[in-house]
Amino acid sequence: MTPKAMDAPPAVFRVADAWRGEWMGPSVFRRGGSTLHYVGPADAGASASPGAIELPGVLLPGFTDHHVHLQLVDIVDVSAADAMAMGGISRVVDLGGDPDWLAMMAEPDPFNALVEFAGAFLTAPGGYPSDRAWAPAGSVREIASADDAELAVAEQVAAGASRIKIALHADAGPVWSDALLAEVVAEIRAAGLPVVAHVEGAGQAARAITAGADTLAHAPFSEALPESLIAQAVAQGQHWVSTLAIHEPAERAIAVANVRAFRAAGGELLYGTDLGNGPQPLGVNPHELAALVEAGLDETAVLRALVGGFGRGRGKKRVTWMPARPVAITDLAGAVSLSVGDLEGAGA
Repeated sequence: MTPKAMDAPPAVFRVADAWRGEWMGPSVFRRGGSTLHYVGPADAGASASPGAIELPGVLLPGFTDHHVHLQLVDIVDVSAADAMAMGGISRVVDLGGDPDWLAMMAEPDPFNALVEFAGAFLTAPGGYPSDRAWAPAGSVREIASADDAELAVAEQVAAGASRIKIALHADAGPVWSDALLAEVVAEIRAAGLPVVAHVEGAGQAARAITAGADTLAHAPFSEALPESLIAQAVAQGQHWVSTLAIHEPAERAIAVANVRAFRAAGGELLYGTDLGNGPQPLGVNPHELAALVEAGLDETAVLRALVGGFGRGRGKKRVTWMPARPVAITDLAGAVSLSVGDLEGAGA
């Protein structure tokens, strides 16, 4: 790979197949700088797109892992974000770490997956995960008042956070009162950022939904949610990050059932693995893909969860390449992430 992502020369590419919400068949793309634009279908024969570079395999928008913890990944020689790109992930969303460390990881690097982050966990004094040995220094920000909330949110924004994560884990320590929860959410809203909630323990999903959280960091796994609450979450446009494969069987069964009900009501799931939580592959995780199939997602739904709104219309900086159209959903674990500037090397 060469670092061309920021200033790649214009080029036209012809590919045998491409996915843009559905499989498009032979397609033509145009590269302008670090963006790949879909031009349209390619007729049979090279004369239909003169001068086009023929690419082997198929192209898809860049895949995203919507729940990772880069500081918890034990790896040497390359960064976790670089390893994720080699494993088919074009973008990662870190949901809990030292904001200063994460800001360095989020610096643009054509070799790495794109990094977005929430910064520190915002939690009640003594709340989860403040007492966890795995929590890196600086990764937890305790909030005891509305003034604390204003300052804590400002700190994450100053570091470059693209969303803010709150912790509501009643089984592991204190959680905020409803009044303070509302204050915290209001501060995040005032900063113009979405709210991501870790919910665990009876009633905590309901509290997050009632408070208006935009995303649940995990598909709820503590209890089966009633239809009325799921309908409320869907009506609010809430997303759930899957993270199904991390659970033991009992919690996994609850999460899978909740996902089935959420999707049946029209909810949108996002692919996420909670990378850093135990041993996991660096890249597209076949175990998470299998869990999504278990939850009733077909190929289109899994691809939408992987794309997550990132580059649906055009490839920005990074795209996904596969040597052939997948036969089974778990074949997506063989994807490769490429910078737009390095498409000429596809399949090399």
